[in-house]
Amino acid sequence: MSEIALLTTALLFGGMVLYSFGFAAFVFKALPAETAGPLIRQAFPHFYLFVLVTASIAALLAFIADTVSSVILILIAATTVFARQVLMPAINDATDSGATSRFRILHSLSVAITLAHIGGAAVVIVRMAS
Repeated sequence: MSEIALLTTALLFGGMVLYSFGFAAFVFKALPAETAGPLIRQAFPHFYLFVLVTASIAALLAFIADTVSSVILILIAATTVFARQVLMPAINDATDSGATSRFRILHSLSVAITLAHIGGAAVVIVRMAS
C-alpha cells in the first residue's frame, strides 16, 4: 500500500509542477493575454480538483505507512478546497473589477499556497521513499 501511496504522491507532485511551471507559463507565452487569461481561468478549477482528489487518495493510502505524510497530504487537500472555493473566485472578481492591487495580493497568496503544496508533496515523497 505504501508503494501506491508513494506513486500517487509522485503523480500529485508531477501534476502540480507541470501545471504551475509548464502549462500556465506556456499558455501565457504562446497566446495573447486576452486569450490566455480566460483559458487559465477555465483550467484552474480542474487543476484544483486534480490536486484535491489526488492528495486525498494519497492521504488515505499513506495513513497506515506514515501518519505524518498522511497529515501533510490532508493539509494539501484542505487548503486546496480554500484555494478553489474562496481564493479563486476572489482572484476572478479582482480581475473582472480591475482591482490590480487586490489581484496581485490574492494571486501571490495563490502562488504561495501552490508552492507550499509542491513542497509538501516533495516532503512526503522523500519520507515515503526512505
